[in-house]
Amino acid sequence: MSAPVAPFPQVDHQRAVFADGLALDCGTVIAPLAVAYRTYGTLNAARSNAVLVCHALTGDQYVAEPQPLTGRAGWWDSLVGPGKPLDTDRFFVVCANVLGGCMGSTGPREEMTDPEGHPLGRPWGTDFPNITVRDMVRAQKRLVEHLGIARLLGVIGGSMGGMQVLEWAATYPEAVYAAAPIATAAHHSAQNIAFHEVGRAAIQADPDWRGGEYWRDGRVPAQGLSVARMVAHITYLSEQALTRKFGRKLRGASALTFLEDVFEVESYLRHQGSTFVRRFDANSYLTITRAMDYFDLAADHGGDLAAAFRGTATRFFVASFSSDWLFPTSESRALVRALNAAAANVSFVEIASDKGHDAFLLDEPDFHRALGGFLAGCADRLGV
Repeated sequence: MSAPVAPFPQVDHQRAVFADGLALDCGTVIAPLAVAYRTYGTLNAARSNAVLVCHALTGDQYVAEPQPLTGRAGWWDSLVGPGKPLDTDRFFVVCANVLGGCMGSTGPREEMTDPEGHPLGRPWGTDFPNITVRDMVRAQKRLVEHLGIARLLGVIGGSMGGMQVLEWAATYPEAVYAAAPIATAAHHSAQNIAFHEVGRAAIQADPDWRGGEYWRDGRVPAQGLSVARMVAHITYLSEQALTRKFGRKLRGASALTFLEDVFEVESYLRHQGSTFVRRFDANSYLTITRAMDYFDLAADHGGDLAAAFRGTATRFFVASFSSDWLFPTSESRALVRALNAAAANVSFVEIASDKGHDAFLLDEPDFHRALGGFLAGCADRLGV
């Protein structure tokens, strides 16, 4: 059995708490509801300059500042800040930790409550109810209303964040002037579900999993969670990016011993896995990957994706990346065809990049210019 790895420390996150809770798609009401969030910039007097950023699977609300557990720079600080595409001198940027997350919003590692909302002195763990991407968006809507914002200038996100953007546009079209779903799709593919299941199986096979009650003796299923992260991280990169970064380079001696020497790419993946277990909760990982897997916007509208957007006045900016095989350009084109069939105002761009799915998080000047131009144009039309 592995040595225990202590769960990551408690952090006091900025949160909005709603005593009446939230009704979920599964039929459960979860109360109270806590939504952890961060804001950047200033909300103008007309409350018309708010942009909601939706994070991806393993992201959090610290989009443009150091993450408190790791100290690493904000995951999208290349995009959010003064003079950047999401210009905080012009826009009021909001980012919330998703429902089911592990950075302050209500999720499996938060304290469980009874049906009346009374704390039970233990984490939710595997008793946390099944959630959907729509549930995540409903929780964000509560936060946006709490902040006094009736209509968002924009909702932006990549990957799972892009799924949330699409759900916002479909569920609350009157509350979204502009939507930018990036490197995403209107449903999760069978291949993506398969990769997620490998990760979940690795976590549940870890001897420290303890049926999801690893918290009882202060352990985490570190080996399984690390493998899940390693598998997922491979899908975020392209073959070209892996070859450029690592090729077949060895770490250590030049002669193969098959014992101590490892390839550079192996060392990189092990580092990704080991750092991940110190900032992410295993039960949250299972909860959120399941929500992604069940996301299917067309199925929620009688099998007709265009019906999800028919009559919408929301403006759309759809972007994909040429080497992204996790959410390939073909998925974005299918989304654009549905938006066109719904007579929506839509712009589409495929960015040439060899960085794979992760390109939306990295330094891609063409993408930054295109997104920045779209946002600035929307703001100009609204007089922001």
